[in-house]
Amino acid sequence: MTSDPVSNPEVDRLAVSQYISLTTYKKDGTAVPTPVWVSRAGNKLFVLTDAQAGKVKRIRNRGHVVLAPCDARGGSQGASVDASARLVEDLAEIAKIDTLHKAKYGIQYRAMGLFTKVFRRGSTNVGIELTIV
Repeated sequence: MTSDPVSNPEVDRLAVSQYISLTTYKKDGTAVPTPVWVSRAGNKLFVLTDAQAGKVKRIRNRGHVVLAPCDARGGSQGASVDASARLVEDLAEIAKIDTLHKAKYGIQYRAMGLFTKVFRRGSTNVGIELTIV
């Protein structure tokens, strides 16, 4: 994860949101919006999710996504922007994203992590690096 020296206003706007809607696309072009937590490093946004999640499969097939600030249920709270998504599977990079999420979401994130360990044993996380295009 590298940080870019010049700030991007779209990244600034999305990074302060509690949630963003991450819209991925099925092979037939159907949009699938999902509310996710997001953290930031430089001009990149990062998401952590289960490696078996549908959005991971869809990103593997098509790296174009659309981002927008939203509430926990996915209700739009602002304009959308196009982005490219890259899956992050390196454990060291995933650990960095985990640290970013802990810093932003605090106890709420830690509680969700505990829930995941108890109820989704054996699941692994993958990161998603988002770059505004």
